[in-house]
Amino acid sequence: MSLIRSFIAVELPQELKKELAELEAKLKKNCPPVVKWVDPKSIHITLKFLGAISEDRINKLMLTIEKAAQSIPPFRLEVRDTGAFPNLEHVQVIWVGVKGELEIIAQLQKRIEINTEQLGFPRESRPFSPHLTLGRVRDNAGLNDRLRIGKLLADTHFIALHNVDVKTLNLIKSQLTAAGPIYTRIGSVQLK
Repeated sequence: MSLIRSFIAVELPQELKKELAELEAKLKKNCPPVVKWVDPKSIHITLKFLGAISEDRINKLMLTIEKAAQSIPPFRLEVRDTGAFPNLEHVQVIWVGVKGELEIIAQLQKRIEINTEQLGFPRESRPFSPHLTLGRVRDNAGLNDRLRIGKLLADTHFIALHNVDVKTLNLIKSQLTAAGPIYTRIGSVQLK
């Protein structure tokens, strides 16, 4: 049985992906060339990274996602502001923030965490922080580059015109290639 690298995520509307592409282009112009940028078509909100799973576990995972989504209504998220993990002084990950009905997405992510743990997937040790990853700073970047990126992010104000109306959760296959990951939806669960 072949293994599939996978994760559970909220996908974004195309209009928002276009806005993120424009933001990325703006940041790239002023950013040192030490960032590996995420293809805007691939940006999503990760709820749970699963890693390599065997194909015969997909049905159980879909049932687990359905169980986690029970009684969670559709909800809305807004996308705004730029930031970095772990912080603006030592930038490793460049992100755009998510606001709105955060208590609902946090509850949903917690249920997914608990339910997938029962299937043998380890719990995430870091607290859940919904965000959209725009890029990752390469390991060979110096402190000055990281500080320059942090200043650029602190000076960048972004509010997306399009919201994320979360109506479905998706199990996504991630195929790593030299050109970047290719994401394919394996299955979806509707929020009701």
